[in-house]
Amino acid sequence: MSSVPFADRHIGPRPADVEAMLARLGFDSLEALMSAAVPGGIRSAASLGLPEPATEARVAQELRELAARNRPAEPMIGLGYHGTITPPVIRRNVLEDPSWYTAYTPYQPEISQGRLEALINFQTVIGDLTGLPTANASLLDEGTAAAEAMTLVRRANRKAAGPFVVDADALPQTIEVVRTRAEAMGIEVVVADVSAGLPAELEQVCGVLVQYPGASGAVRDPRPAIEAVHERGGLAVVAADLLALTLLESPGELGADIAVGSSQRFGVPLFHGGPHAGFMSVKEGLERHLPGRLVGVSVDAEGRPAYRLALQTREQHIRRDKATSNICTAQVLLAVVAGMYAVYHGPNGLRAIAQRTHGLAARAAASLRRAGLEVLTEQFFDTIRVAVPGRADEVVAAARAEDLHLLRVDADTVGLSFSEVSTAGTLRALHAAFGVTPGEVEPVDALPAELARTTEYLTHETFHGHRSETQMLRYLRRLSGRDYALDRGMIPLGSCTMKLNATTEMEPVSLPGFADLHPFVPAKDAEGYHELVSTLEGWLAEVTGYDRVSIQPNAGSQGELAGLLAIRGYHLGNGDSQRDVCLIPSSAHGTNAASAVMAGMRVVVVKSTDDGSVDLDDLRAQCEKHAETLAAIMVTYPSTHGAYEEGITELCKIVHDHGGQVYVDGANLNALLGYARPGEFGGDVSHLNLHKTFCIPHGGGGPGVGPVAVRAHLAPYLPSHGMHPDPERRSGIGPISAAPYGSAGILPISWAYVRMMGAEGLTRATATAVLAANYVAARLDEHFPVLYRGHNGLVAHECILDVRGITKDTGVTVDDVAKRLVDYGFHAPTMSFPVAGTLMVEPTESEDLGEIDRFCDAMIAIKGEVDRVAAGEWSAEDSPLRRAPHTSRALVGEWDRPYSRELAVFPTGIDPDKYWPPVARIDQAYGDRNLVCACPPLEAFAD
Repeated sequence: MSSVPFADRHIGPRPADVEAMLARLGFDSLEALMSAAVPGGIRSAASLGLPEPATEARVAQELRELAARNRPAEPMIGLGYHGTITPPVIRRNVLEDPSWYTAYTPYQPEISQGRLEALINFQTVIGDLTGLPTANASLLDEGTAAAEAMTLVRRANRKAAGPFVVDADALPQTIEVVRTRAEAMGIEVVVADVSAGLPAELEQVCGVLVQYPGASGAVRDPRPAIEAVHERGGLAVVAADLLALTLLESPGELGADIAVGSSQRFGVPLFHGGPHAGFMSVKEGLERHLPGRLVGVSVDAEGRPAYRLALQTREQHIRRDKATSNICTAQVLLAVVAGMYAVYHGPNGLRAIAQRTHGLAARAAASLRRAGLEVLTEQFFDTIRVAVPGRADEVVAAARAEDLHLLRVDADTVGLSFSEVSTAGTLRALHAAFGVTPGEVEPVDALPAELARTTEYLTHETFHGHRSETQMLRYLRRLSGRDYALDRGMIPLGSCTMKLNATTEMEPVSLPGFADLHPFVPAKDAEGYHELVSTLEGWLAEVTGYDRVSIQPNAGSQGELAGLLAIRGYHLGNGDSQRDVCLIPSSAHGTNAASAVMAGMRVVVVKSTDDGSVDLDDLRAQCEKHAETLAAIMVTYPSTHGAYEEGITELCKIVHDHGGQVYVDGANLNALLGYARPGEFGGDVSHLNLHKTFCIPHGGGGPGVGPVAVRAHLAPYLPSHGMHPDPERRSGIGPISAAPYGSAGILPISWAYVRMMGAEGLTRATATAVLAANYVAARLDEHFPVLYRGHNGLVAHECILDVRGITKDTGVTVDDVAKRLVDYGFHAPTMSFPVAGTLMVEPTESEDLGEIDRFCDAMIAIKGEVDRVAAGEWSAEDSPLRRAPHTSRALVGEWDRPYSRELAVFPTGIDPDKYWPPVARIDQAYGDRNLVCACPPLEAFAD
């Protein structure tokens, strides 16, 4: 690899470019700029205490060594995590392809048609297999999906009273996550045996969760529990195994209202617990209560079908404290993998994998019984439990010697789960581990006949037309070609930090030691992960100024919830149970308010001043008004308006003086690293977005990681997990995600970033990001006024461009500007957040000056088109702005528009590398009025 320091590869502008940009702003150095931009009261006195930066080659070797200290073996532990084979064509062309993993959430649907089609494939897989018509475009994992289902039950059926009942044979981590969520929201949870229905003493219940098959492997008929909950006026949730559903009747057919689960075993590596795409599907009538994102079908301006995110008015950025969920990041990349796994195998292939897996489990059960052992599970799909009185530890150890990981249920019982990776050799190794030598046996089908699948699934042509690798490769390439990702150009999204995801950071994710490890293996078999996590948590504590970090939260929204639960736990520990008010500035991220509600808090909004900063007078008034009940304030710094506010230290003092805790949202940490630490200037807790500041790619809307960092007094209230490898973290407030380390599989990305950048590199990256944002603000201010500025009239790492005056004068809207940018070859900035009618631009430190200037030139040219509307040359309706984006169809046929074809499609001149949007502007309202969330028939796309 190159001897050039990695920081010089990561940071886009060359030294001469930096000088030119600084000169434009009137500064002679980056330090001079940062001294002017960052208030002196929050500046850190000391530099970051991190190791010296390592070369890319050195870091790649260090990560290989860490991966080698993990011992995957064959995973037979089960509990919702199973061995699987990612088809190489999918691994290389989705999981490891930047055209898929560097894309952003498809809020600009015209340039996201590829991943939207991939997600509607996923939704169709889930809907078909679960037998419920509407599925969302993924959730974070199975445990949190079950918790979301519990809140959906309460939200959709407000008349239902009583507790939420959870199957005693549910996955243990699911039970824990549900309890964590329920406790904060005041929902009673009862764990009970529901195999024969609901306990008679429960006259009222709001809902029930049934595991199908159970954690023990037992396949029990869920209908008694479903019927019993319906009789009591509640709703039935079934947590199902997707592979088992190719052989077992669907939950919907059995009467379930909601189905949840994980799609991990559909080709997604184990990753020591994540990232994995959870799922949820619902019966008709519950669509608008679904959490997370939902892909639907609409039409574009040319009358053709087009995909987009449906029912966005449910989402937290719009409904805030009344949102259906706080989820912002989903698991899109992993949902795409799972959906494509189904496309690759088709229904017959999936059924064959399931039959083979069940056949091996049945053969194991028969052979162990023949050898004299008691198999406790009578009817099962892939998992059995075996009685070995007093010998469980011995058998598990012997299996480990045979390169198998089994589940120690208790001292007398062992569990074993078969999967796609199991073979006849697995059986031989098992026999050796149990110390038996059975002869040939004839396995007996162990699936209950009354639950055999009779309904069809995956009948759409998409799941039948890609059997050869050539077809599959071209399908993946065709879809990725319809999208705009970072491999094409700049994505200047404010608040989202779309920076370089370097190849050296990404490659280790696929190493078997990281990719193929079950989350519940013995601690001695995950030593590499433990060291990586411990080191990364230490680095994150150092750069934020906090004392402890937990990387368990697997999204920024989950980090918010974890931080607020820590504050809640702290107040309860002090006997201050009445402290439940969370102050939130009016400009805050929508997830803040939604997370506060989920943490059992009441939201009180604090006003903003005319310059966008928090109104400290209103803050004082609210603190005094709620002095006895104040729990916390959630504040983003730099502000959501992209400015370093002068009053942040005063804000922290006011809240502390009134008994509250300060939550500093880490969304904008990319403007602080190396210059200020939230834990030093007044924060008690922050979540960090590793998919922003620390280079985990956005993956089309996920995966993400949202670690939570706290001061020492909140450390006892960090997330715990009953199966955590560290005994000290097994008890506490409970888990935030299903796995002890959340999305552990992508932590090597952030580890590599910090290791290669070092203190100086991270600090220079921050200054360069601030430089780039101020350069954009300086170039564009005369064309699109910059709405807010902070210290010394400078912005932080992003700036807000005001389009409202243009709209008032000409009718040209922020949507028109955003869509026209597509014709110029750009993804739009963040639209109408945090202020309606504006664009928030964040160029990041990774974009070179040429690309930044290309964006500025495009914006200036668009303003020139606006001026032509203002001059009366075009009406807004007939302008290239309103008709944008223009597809390749604009090149042929009649042309009746008042502007030329050339201006429409080649506004900067003929470009052989032009990006062509596959669809014209999409009618959002039509898609919500005519909700279709599964693969449409191919005839719909006929010309």
